[in-house]
Amino acid sequence: MNRIPVIDMTATGRNITFLRIRAGLTVRDLQAVFGFSTPQAIYKWQRGTALPTLDNIVVLAAVFGVTVDELIVYQDGAALSLSA
Repeated sequence: MNRIPVIDMTATGRNITFLRIRAGLTVRDLQAVFGFSTPQAIYKWQRGTALPTLDNIVVLAAVFGVTVDELIVYQDGAALSLSA
């Protein structure tokens, strides 16, 4: 049995907040990096009610100086049976 990793949205949001603060950035700073007209998407990421798109995850990791795996928090997922 293999396990399917599942992203913990709430913990990932807390991690984004932690990494943003550690980097000395404000939400408005990230808004400018992404060119967003409003900061709502970033607040949703931080609350864990939405996840960044894959390309935005890559940008966040680069801005924070971490790997994508250090940005995303996983929880134990469901078992996957790989039968032939």
